[in-house]
This record gives sequence, structure tokens and C-alpha cells, in this order.
Amino acid sequence: QLHLVESGGGLVQPGGSLTLSCVPSGFTLDYYVIAWFRQVPVKEQEGVSCISDRDESTYYADSVKGRFTISRDKAKNTVYLQMNNLKPEDTAVYYCNARNTQTATNAFGQGTQVTVSS
Repeated sequence: QLHLVESGGGLVQPGGSLTLSCVPSGFTLDYYVIAWFRQVPVKEQEGVSCISDRDESTYYADSVKGRFTISRDKAKNTVYLQMNNLKPEDTAVYYCNARNTQTATNAFGQGTQVTVSS
């Protein structure tokens, strides 16, 4: 099974910023659509953002639109989620998922905790 490693989470005050990274373990992200999800206990997992493999078109959930930016650095084989103006309701474990558009292979990470609190 393919794996991803997320990093960059932490504790931040409301209004602060964090940048999450998603790095594949042992494979390249070519031909993969990358998505960020978040999970809060007792709530359904929420899709936050995704970026396509070819034209790098992006999607954002309404709850983060205008505050979060997803990007892909092909040279570093990394996908980022820049999170600005963080709110307490952004507190969650953030996961990245990679789906190969040619083989439908999925890769998952273990998540990184983001806590927004004063």
C-alpha cells in the first residue's frame, strides 16, 4: 500500500496561519489527484480541498474558500495546504489522499493535528 506523510500541524491562535505538507513515501505524485480532508471526532469527514494532476485546477469547500490555498511543487514532489485566518472550527486532524488518475490507486496518510485556540 502506498503511503503519504503529512506534516505542519500544530497549535495556533485564531487568525493565525499554518502550512501543511503532504509527501509521498516512495513514489511520485505525477498523475495523482491530491485531496485534503479533515476529521473531528463524532463528525463526518469533510473534504477541504483538492488539486488535479494535469491542469492543477483546484477545489475548496465553502468553509475554507478564500482562506486556504492548495498547491503542488512538482520539483519537491510535495503538495501544500496554506491555511490563513484560521478559526477554532478549523480544529481537526488533517489528512491528504492521493488518487492515481490512470490506475485508480489510492494512497493515504496518518494525518496531522491542527488546533486553533487562544
